[in-house]
Amino acid sequence: MDLPEDYADDRLAFVEGAPATMTSSMHRDLEHGNRLEVGLVGATGPVASVLATVDVAAWDALAVAAGLPLVRLIGAAPRPIPAYNSNGLGLVAPSAAAEEAVELLEEGFTAVKLRLGRPSAADDLAAVRAVREAAGPQYTVMADFNQALSLPEARSRCRLLDDEGLMWIEEPIRRDDYAGSAELAAAMNTPVQIGENFAGPRALAAATAARASNLVMPDLDRIGGVTGWMAAAAIADAAGIPMSSHLYPEASAHLLAATPTAHWLEYVDRANPVLAEPPLVVDGAMRVPEQAGSGVRWDEKAVSHYHLG
Repeated sequence: MDLPEDYADDRLAFVEGAPATMTSSMHRDLEHGNRLEVGLVGATGPVASVLATVDVAAWDALAVAAGLPLVRLIGAAPRPIPAYNSNGLGLVAPSAAAEEAVELLEEGFTAVKLRLGRPSAADDLAAVRAVREAAGPQYTVMADFNQALSLPEARSRCRLLDDEGLMWIEEPIRRDDYAGSAELAAAMNTPVQIGENFAGPRALAAATAARASNLVMPDLDRIGGVTGWMAAAAIADAAGIPMSSHLYPEASAHLLAATPTAHWLEYVDRANPVLAEPPLVVDGAMRVPEQAGSGVRWDEKAVSHYHLG
């Protein structure tokens, strides 16, 4: 279906000029209005991403107007959030992964995440062992397959890695195969982690009902912004499932501080080049900013430099 070039501007124009001091009922109206405005194309995929962006911006504006950091606005207090370094550690040779893991840990972290899914199970095992040995027993290592395996292959590889001291094995199979993921979670000692692809809190609820994983890690964008995150956190809390974050560390730190079952924050530095004050990680934890709003302040000169318009 072809849409007019100004479709997004027209559909979301109703939020412009809305007072930042919105009540919770007004916020519900904003969320409902957003979904009505995009009812023609559906609140999924890129459209859902736009709605999540508007949601986060609205909460940020409200926090700024109230003179509060976002974490306090949503009922919690700033605190250090355990963070793992998720920069790098791709499908490289075991020796290269070991060297890179040490470098990443030296940046103030106590945990790193390693990507798996090499041509053979033996290659993955060698990489895990190399990183574990280089890091040392005092550090934490997560592993992520990024949906690389079929269920039969996942049964074999996950069993092979089950006693290697990993914090979790993430997305070993297709993101929406809850039955297969539940089978793996029930068969292993190592926790199964999923959730970055949950399309809204109802997906998290469905995965939880299916016992699809031991852990969950929603993505701020895909889960539905701050509003979606808080709904997801309530579901995880009711189920007693530890909840981590996927990307967006700047805002996710605030949300994890208010999440009853908060686990780990995924740290990436992708936004740092355009931030006036990049996130601070000390002793393996990210500090939640105390300034009003999310704490994100743009480096306007850097933004102008990278601007493609």
